[in-house]
Amino acid sequence: MDIKDKLTILADSAKYDAACTSSGAKRKAAPPGGMGNTVPDGCCHSFAADGRCISLLKVLMSNACIYDCKYCVNRVSNDTRRATFTPEELAELTIEFYRRNYIEGLFLSSAVTKNPDHTSERMLKVFELLRYEHNFWGYIHAKIIPGTSPELVYKLGLAVDRLSVNVEFPSEESLVNLAPDKSRKAIFKPMGQITQGIVSNKSELVQFKKAPVFASGGQATQMIIGATPETDYRIIKLASGLYEKYSLKRVFYSAYVPVLSDKMLPAVDSKPPLLREHRLYQADWLMRMYHFEADEILNEQTPNFNPFMDPKCNWAVNNLHFFPVDVNKAELETLLRVPGIGPKSALRIVVARKHSKLGMAELKRIGVVLKRARYFITTKDEPVGISLDKFTTAKALIDPNSFSLGVEQISLFDTPSAKMLVDWKNPDPENVAEEAALCLATKL
Repeated sequence: MDIKDKLTILADSAKYDAACTSSGAKRKAAPPGGMGNTVPDGCCHSFAADGRCISLLKVLMSNACIYDCKYCVNRVSNDTRRATFTPEELAELTIEFYRRNYIEGLFLSSAVTKNPDHTSERMLKVFELLRYEHNFWGYIHAKIIPGTSPELVYKLGLAVDRLSVNVEFPSEESLVNLAPDKSRKAIFKPMGQITQGIVSNKSELVQFKKAPVFASGGQATQMIIGATPETDYRIIKLASGLYEKYSLKRVFYSAYVPVLSDKMLPAVDSKPPLLREHRLYQADWLMRMYHFEADEILNEQTPNFNPFMDPKCNWAVNNLHFFPVDVNKAELETLLRVPGIGPKSALRIVVARKHSKLGMAELKRIGVVLKRARYFITTKDEPVGISLDKFTTAKALIDPNSFSLGVEQISLFDTPSAKMLVDWKNPDPENVAEEAALCLATKL
């Protein structure tokens, strides 16, 4: 099998990893006088620390797995085409892609071949060839195989920029049922080692400037969403714990794509829970950037996201006692609680109000989304604010055109009942017609 065929198979097998987003672009030979083209196999996007969007080669080392995870397209019992790169092939391929300006780095994972250590040794060989033979110092992200020995985890951390270990599922019960060859201990042990290695390395670099750098880009993880019965509350509680205990850079959420038939999995013809994935990323952003606690976003009584409102609006509607907020006096942390005000606009408000009091016009220029924020703030030109009950506020947020200063108008769109908007407790949010919910969500 030639390298192009291997790339096609192994890049396709890597598409279910959500730590990057695939470009999916394909452009053949450039027009006369131009140069360069685009290939879809293995090319994806990620973001550098300075905010730049960079292209990565995203591929598996091998898809010849010895494990039989019920959800995985590469499981040993699945009849699929198998391929395996040699370390030399993959290193050469990465360098050739880099020289042609297709990519700026590498994202490498692998199925488990023989055992975790054997797989990790082959991945490490790729990185050593790139770093020390080809002198390539671009971005490299490596997936750690659960069960890899501590010595290999340490060596991998010295060779790459970012490491990640997939949690896979929100509970140990689901992991045992769907991935019997993996264990909670095998997953969290290397995560703890990576965290400790990063902390120790920072101390070493303070004392010795030429000390080797260990995983300078930190670590991340991924959870599969929709294949198991855990609630959204349990998922974000786990994510919050991971951020706190392991200082993760990101938790990625991957909507389960039904590709294999099994009695413990959703039907193959069912749709991926994309709206639920979207809500989880919104909640994750609130925890990381807005300083929300998981228990503020959801709780045992309301364990799943409202499909009609984003988590921040949903929190605000159910906590109207916190509002209205005076934008000319409120602390930064208080401003971040207001729907329609993000981290950047909150900082701009704090700076701008030092020079003059702010009204609606000034807030709009600053970047505040007034169609959401107007129900929760007071300004110089609206010192009292708009006082609505939570049901009316919810309907106004879903369809701003249906209200003018609290007076209901005829709307072109049917909105859900006010009680459904506010008191969403459905244990299975995928029962909602997802297309309708997404349509409503776009209005926020």
